[in-house]
Amino acid sequence: MVDCTSDTGIANHYYDWLRKGIHVITPNKKANSGPLDQYLRLRALQRQSYTHYFYEATVGAGLPIISTLQGLLETGDKILQIEGIFSGTLSYIFNNFVDTRAFSEVVVEAKEAGYTEPDPRDDLSGTDVARKVVILGRESGLKLELSDIAIQSLVPEPLRGRASAEEFLQKLSQYDKDMAKKRMDAEDAGEVLRYVGVVDVVNQRGVVELQGYKKDHPFAQLSGSDNIIAFTTERYKQQPLIVRGPGAGAQVTAGGIFSDILRLASYLGAPS
Repeated sequence: MVDCTSDTGIANHYYDWLRKGIHVITPNKKANSGPLDQYLRLRALQRQSYTHYFYEATVGAGLPIISTLQGLLETGDKILQIEGIFSGTLSYIFNNFVDTRAFSEVVVEAKEAGYTEPDPRDDLSGTDVARKVVILGRESGLKLELSDIAIQSLVPEPLRGRASAEEFLQKLSQYDKDMAKKRMDAEDAGEVLRYVGVVDVVNQRGVVELQGYKKDHPFAQLSGSDNIIAFTTERYKQQPLIVRGPGAGAQVTAGGIFSDILRLASYLGAPS
């Protein structure tokens, strides 16, 4: 079964499908970031059965994020921290929020270019990034719930209500000064702003927030809508292991899903 939706209802069927011997491949984040007890039940079933459950594209689309993390753990490495720019949308926005450009102008540009959800608040709220933090945290052994993640929303408080997406975009410019100040403060410190997710394995917590990074930091050197993820481990402590590339879009997501399909075929005995 290949589930290419983002539907919670369909994700709730994974347990029964796996129990019946049906393999599952998905980019749907809902199962691996949903209620912890359901997740643990699903993973326990997967370990006890000969049924496969692959989900590489849940984080980073076609980038090898899940497989890299699993490879590190399987070879005896210990994860200390995973930090990254996990949203192609927010990567694009902050890569272009430069000079004297208004934040609202860049958000509108991102929407018109097709980078945002139909309602940009779905991106700016940080919830999607938080789901990815939960997935990577659980993969690293943390028992995190989505509600445990400290999220810094970029949606101004008065605009989080019932206003339509169009109303939101019209009114967002009223809050441009707040974001402009954050950018100027970062520039004064020789930094750029990036919206990041952090899995702090040592302190067993997850954070999603707007951070400043020095201009020579790898996170400051992105372009377009690229994702970048840094794994700090016992093995890669001095120099984190970095994976970078397009982390959103139909083609790269399809590539991640197809990679899982080929992996499943190999496990089931197909010639390599």
